Amino acid sequence: MRATRPARTVERVLTSFLLLLALGCLSGLTTVAFGFGGGFVTVPVVYAVTAARGGPETDAMAVAVATSTAVMVVNSSVATWAQYRAGRLRREHLWPLAAYIGLGSAAGAWAATLAGGAVQHVLFIAYLVVTIADSLLRRGFLARPAGEAPRTPGRAATPVVGAGIGAVTGFLGVGGSVMTVPLLRRRGLPMLEATAMANPLSLPVALAGTAVYALLGGGGAGAGYAGSVDLVAAGLLLAGSLPAIAVARRHVGRVPDRVHAVAFVVLLVLALVAVLLV
Repeated sequence: MRATRPARTVERVLTSFLLLLALGCLSGLTTVAFGFGGGFVTVPVVYAVTAARGGPETDAMAVAVATSTAVMVVNSSVATWAQYRAGRLRREHLWPLAAYIGLGSAAGAWAATLAGGAVQHVLFIAYLVVTIADSLLRRGFLARPAGEAPRTPGRAATPVVGAGIGAVTGFLGVGGSVMTVPLLRRRGLPMLEATAMANPLSLPVALAGTAVYALLGGGGAGAGYAGSVDLVAAGLLLAGSLPAIAVARRHVGRVPDRVHAVAFVVLLVLALVAVLLV
């Protein structure tokens, strides 16, 4: 006997819930290991789930980006505290860069509410392609030059760099890690410290973006949304990510530096494949 339509609907809903929980675990692991905060994991998944179950009035990409920023607020906060307790944060690389990232992020998120999900989807793919190519082709990311001491950031470039990072990542809902990790890496920091500091540098993006998307976003439709933020999806992702963060923070320091850097690029490639397929 064929399954009735209500039965098929329940099955799809349960599958979506389990997928979000599982990917929440992965986003927790990537938050600690790579400083992602979940953005590059959650955006493709929430996009696919929303596109499958949302109506024609729902902008799936806008919801995915907005929900990603909301998840990052919690993930990045928890991971930042864990990295602070582990002694991996350096103030000179965090401030005032974080303030300029926050300002740029608010502007980027506001622009995203005007541009719409289709533009975000195309630019998300382009952003991944450029980042992967830059990490592979430019010297200093995959391997640190032997004997090179970490360099302190110049004050003059900080406002421009910070605002640029914030604007791009706020528009795409991916946190700042995919721009800040290569930046810190090329300043001579080991991957362990570069990815650790990506968490507090993602917080301004997450906070500013979530506020804009929740107050001004219109991608969501019906109950369970705050603006463009899918509250149910965010809750399921966090239910998976928070236990994973607690486990991963105890083991991330054991990964060799070059393996850590290569894994960062591999995860970006997987995110690109995922967003191209959905």
